Amino acid sequence: MEVQFAVSKVSKWASRESGDTLEMIERPQGGLSMVLVDGQTSGRSAKAISNIVSRKAVQLLGEGVRDGAAARAAHDYLFTFRGGKVSATLNILSVDTRTRTIVISRNNEAPVLVHTAANGFYELDDESKAVGVHRNTKPVITEVPIEVGTIVVAFTDGLRHAGTLSGKGCSYDPYAALQEMVAAGQCDAASICDRLLDGAMAMDDGRPRDDISVIAISVRESREGDEVRRQSGRLTLS
Repeated sequence: MEVQFAVSKVSKWASRESGDTLEMIERPQGGLSMVLVDGQTSGRSAKAISNIVSRKAVQLLGEGVRDGAAARAAHDYLFTFRGGKVSATLNILSVDTRTRTIVISRNNEAPVLVHTAANGFYELDDESKAVGVHRNTKPVITEVPIEVGTIVVAFTDGLRHAGTLSGKGCSYDPYAALQEMVAAGQCDAASICDRLLDGAMAMDDGRPRDDISVIAISVRESREGDEVRRQSGRLTLS
């Protein structure tokens, strides 16, 4: 069994800098965490906000702090630093090899999409508030077992709002798109991220009206005898 993880992201059309920040860190007791933050508005000011939140969360996760506590501390830091005047959405997806679970932390109105072999598809969409504005904000925490067939997808709001500002009369539906992919046997994490991003970009005619970021975790059967851990990436330069 292997756990795949991937990310795909694109900046708002004609914006030089994305307001979304993604960071990864190994967990001291085994596994890794992916931190995805979307700063208020877009561009350089949003990037500054998302960097503040992501760096605080990553610092604490790297010290072994639990996900929920790291998210609350990141909120407290932004709330104090900017006086409750700015917000950011925060998702933390953690592969915890000690508990054999994927820990999902949400401070984001956008749902997290989940598929498991036992329960099929469902959304984690309980009410959740962004960090930075409301005092005593807490994340919504969910754990799912690390089992073959498990898929977890988190994203910033630019994904699900794609199409709404492009005259399409409807918005992109990542939940339906993920169902189609799994039905077609396209379950690797990189393909999931790329296809969801491509679908949203198409709804915006190739000119996204907002920053879009997608992260995915997929648990697959591994090749026998292959114990190598791998990570790769691709960064485009204009």
